[in-house]
Amino acid sequence: MAKQTVKDLNVKGSKVIVRVDFNVPIKEGKIKDDNRIVQALPTINYLVEQGARIVLMSHLGKVDHKDPEKNAADKAKNNMAPVADRLAELVNTKVTFVDETRGEKLEAAVNALNDGEIVVVQNTRYEKGESKNDPELAKYWASLGEYFVSDAFGSVHRAHASTVGIAEHLPSALGFLVEKEVKMLEAAVYNPEKPFVAILGGAKVSDKIAVIENLLKIADKVLIGGGMSYTFLKAQGNEIGKSLLEEDRLDLAKEFLAKGAGKLILPVDHIVADAFAEDANTAVVANEEIPADFMGLDIGPKSIELFKKELEGAKTVVWNGPMGVFEMKPFAKGTLEICKAISELPGAMTVIGGGDSAAAAIQLGFKEKFSHISTGGGASMEFMEGKALPGIAIIQEKK
Repeated sequence: MAKQTVKDLNVKGSKVIVRVDFNVPIKEGKIKDDNRIVQALPTINYLVEQGARIVLMSHLGKVDHKDPEKNAADKAKNNMAPVADRLAELVNTKVTFVDETRGEKLEAAVNALNDGEIVVVQNTRYEKGESKNDPELAKYWASLGEYFVSDAFGSVHRAHASTVGIAEHLPSALGFLVEKEVKMLEAAVYNPEKPFVAILGGAKVSDKIAVIENLLKIADKVLIGGGMSYTFLKAQGNEIGKSLLEEDRLDLAKEFLAKGAGKLILPVDHIVADAFAEDANTAVVANEEIPADFMGLDIGPKSIELFKKELEGAKTVVWNGPMGVFEMKPFAKGTLEICKAISELPGAMTVIGGGDSAAAAIQLGFKEKFSHISTGGGASMEFMEGKALPGIAIIQEKK
């Protein structure tokens, strides 16, 4: 990889703006999961040790800028103060939180930094111009530092002022988290050891059109489960009852089935239910036996065995999207079994592309069993589509 990394910068005594991904779930002022803060620590701790003066920027949630009432409520809900408090508990240095995104108070706090100290800036989305990559805002933020480090993989697919704009004005580099993400995803998607098996799940075909298209070109097998599989089954002429269907994608599904003949593998049986509920009546049925008033909510036992067989001997596996409604116990087995099968593959490089499948793997206790679990669902999806990610493309090449 030819991009500069944080190790290429001489940061001692310099002000370094780091775009981190501190978009953590917060309820009633309490952080529910600090994983994203923890993931940023290697870069932050390295900069502290090197004597940099660190300015951390992140978005948190969404902020409505059209409706004044919603704007005030969103700002109150998505205040970065609890994040700064949690960070202060995790690092061995002084952390100052500035409840502003621009102005004298922020400038004074940044200028007062000693080597190895941290300022956490208020939520970047408090600024209307953030998501529009407003040039004036980007220039102002860049004026606060001497270097820019991109370490928010969950945001590099967005060309915002804090992800791309600042980097247009300052010498820039990747942080350790983004460096690792790029390295792992590049190895899995662009230079995979064969056989390469991709597993796609989740609700909609429309969310994964470009991913399927790209993976059909490079993978040896593409296994499809989850809600999206029913559009493919319908395209084959199967009755799917009340299962999820994207009617406007049937022709596309037929096209993919023709293109991926022998490569694209669909479930052969299903756990169906008469309602989208944990206590619904369920049955195990083959593709051609789904009752008219039932819906498929997980892959069945024969599909699990089929998918396991297709995974045998795989040297690279990329997984994105659960096999069923894993949040409900009666429909979690498909995801659990596939997760387990991937994690037990001998000598394989196994990568989860963020989002629900990452949440499932972590929730089911498989966090340490994969080569890599991506921290950015949207970014890893765009990477798998073969797209350039603006927040990485803008970073300077190694000299």
